[in-house]
Amino acid sequence: MATATPNLLQPPNFTCVKSLSESSALTSIPSTYTFTTDPNQLLAFEPQHSIPIIDFSLLTSGDADQRSRAIQDLDQACLEWGFFMLINHGVPESLMTGMIEACRGFFDLTEEEKREFQGTHLLSPIRYGTSFNARVDQILLWRDFLKVFAHPQFHSPSKPAGFSEVCLEYTQSIRKVVGELLKGISKSLGLEEWYIDKTMNMDSGLQILIANLYPPCPQPEYAMGLPPHSDHGFLTLLIQNGIGGLQVQHKGHWFDMNPIPNSILVITGDNLEVLSNGKYKSMLHRVVVNNKTTRISLAVFNGPSLDTVVEPAPELSQPSTYVGMTYKEYLELQQGNKLDGKTCLDRVRIKTM
Repeated sequence: MATATPNLLQPPNFTCVKSLSESSALTSIPSTYTFTTDPNQLLAFEPQHSIPIIDFSLLTSGDADQRSRAIQDLDQACLEWGFFMLINHGVPESLMTGMIEACRGFFDLTEEEKREFQGTHLLSPIRYGTSFNARVDQILLWRDFLKVFAHPQFHSPSKPAGFSEVCLEYTQSIRKVVGELLKGISKSLGLEEWYIDKTMNMDSGLQILIANLYPPCPQPEYAMGLPPHSDHGFLTLLIQNGIGGLQVQHKGHWFDMNPIPNSILVITGDNLEVLSNGKYKSMLHRVVVNNKTTRISLAVFNGPSLDTVVEPAPELSQPSTYVGMTYKEYLELQQGNKLDGKTCLDRVRIKTM
């Protein structure tokens, strides 16, 4: 199956959105950022049902009954929603805040300093850029980003001071949480607790930290932070600086997602949909922008090792509805093209006559 060939991902002299936003001459967005001409396209609703909440302390409890109920709740959240808010996760609030502020510090560096970390290829372990894939995006996104590979080898920009230390501590904490969540998900699928960890080679699994900066936009009703898409990998764990903008799709409708304080939003990814043979669906989500305040979000993507073939677990209902593909191939396929719904997942879905 053909995949995109990694190449230079940013034009040599791209303009970051932060600089554009801070220009005193900016009163409207350039046409290259006009995502829609219909403001109603970006409207969303307040959820009519309670967003699932998973208590991590119960999932890791020594009480068998409590853990069993938590696994049932986890199953329902993955089955019906594809996302949930995680509470009592054990990641200190001070560490979460410190990581957000470290990312703010990076984006506040001079443009010359940030370009030191521009990266050249899709799998560059440190990559600063704008939009999603500015070389193929016909409409640019109102977003700057920093991507770093945190596992199996830890990478980090050398600036600003202290970034590397807090990044290492944060990603290690998140990795421990993900390990326990995947144990619970394995059980909820009717598999052995260790199934995902062992068969997907999670000891060498890829963990990517992505910091997103969405500056104030003079015409937020026409621009887009990130278009509708699902994530690669198994689970994405996301926090933000208290500013809304994330919208999730549930039963065909878009809803504003405003996590409760100190919670972590967990989003199911494409590779979990494949592994579960379609029982758990990856969740479509998007990001809208505002004209008042900068939003910073921090997403940690967690997947198998790059050379692991992800395919439906044989123990689950057959026939398989997805073909196997290495995580590296899937990652290159998604990241090397424009972000567009579940088009990458459709490439590995077996078509039925």
